[in-house]
Amino acid sequence: MRVAIITENFLPKLDGVTRTLARLLEHLQASGHQVLLLGPESGMQQYAGAEIIGTAGLPLPFYPELKFNFFRPLFLRRLSEFRPDILHIVDPVVLGTTGLAAARLLNIPIVSSYHTNLAEYCDYFGFPFLVKPMWAYNRFIHNQCALTFCPSISTQKALTTRGFTQVRLWSRGVDTQLFQPAKRNEQLRQNWLQSSETSVGKKILLYVGRVSWEKNLRLLVDAYKHMDHQTCHLVIVGHGPAYAEVQHDLKDVPVTFTGYLRGDALAQAYASADIFVFPSQSETFGQVVLEAMASGLPVVGIQSEGVGDLVQDGVSGLLLSNDEHERASQAEAYHLLIQQLVQHDDQRLNMGDAACAHATTYSWHEAMASLVSGYEEVIQSGQSLLAA
Repeated sequence: MRVAIITENFLPKLDGVTRTLARLLEHLQASGHQVLLLGPESGMQQYAGAEIIGTAGLPLPFYPELKFNFFRPLFLRRLSEFRPDILHIVDPVVLGTTGLAAARLLNIPIVSSYHTNLAEYCDYFGFPFLVKPMWAYNRFIHNQCALTFCPSISTQKALTTRGFTQVRLWSRGVDTQLFQPAKRNEQLRQNWLQSSETSVGKKILLYVGRVSWEKNLRLLVDAYKHMDHQTCHLVIVGHGPAYAEVQHDLKDVPVTFTGYLRGDALAQAYASADIFVFPSQSETFGQVVLEAMASGLPVVGIQSEGVGDLVQDGVSGLLLSNDEHERASQAEAYHLLIQQLVQHDDQRLNMGDAACAHATTYSWHEAMASLVSGYEEVIQSGQSLLAA
């Protein structure tokens, strides 16, 4: 099979979308498929056997790390020369939308995948007037594709409710050889706690992800300020536009900022913590949540799309209701959930075991095989129509 992929986002940027795409390219290569990827300039000409062609772009005003990418004439020429059996457009905004038009011109079957709640991000970044237009725009583009893949059942339901058609589940996986409790590193824990007056019995609270306000980090910041800091220490892994503000807001409490981590360093960070704190309510899946669970951590999160599919409240973690609350009362409630696991070792350890067991049911191979099966279904459907 010859697969063309057009994406608004790719490596070296690290997030759930780019890591999933890297896994997809590796799976397609291992399965003997040929791949052409068109996307933002990455500095790479090839990844996992796929030819990569980049282009320039301008940052989106409501999501600066994502760009308006420009469709180059070279893209159309390479699509024509490559003659793909199918085109996959990933989180289409501008580049993917132009690619859709090109695919129509070249008579290429098209599927899409929905990864990011861009409409909700408009509100977080101060552009509430763009929320409804963004939903309408997303719906219009995705509904022109034979299938739209999304990563969780809750997101599938949300999209269907908003008028998206032909929505298909494309779940995710986790590398349990990399992310596992055995990666725990006591020396790393001591390094994190060395600035504390006392480290005996302290629990490590871990956040991994983009350090940006759309991740609902104000809730975590406010909740952690009211914790008993003799009993816990917060570690934040990642970076982003709110990094300096979060550092400033937490300057008077014990916290460690590591910046981005990957590979074994990231795996050790997960396994060396005690509780995963993840307040985001804008996830379509929550890859970092699954990695934390595979590492044996219970999750304290929000009962919301994506995260609610992974974490069973009271079994593998504790989830705060997503009902509307005043910020202060919600922070107090979130603080109490974290404190509950800090204080009750048996409950925390039992939930960590349950989280780890549940995470092992997610397989990257099965996830990618289901996507390829969708590709084949669309291709065969098109061939049947031509034959008729």
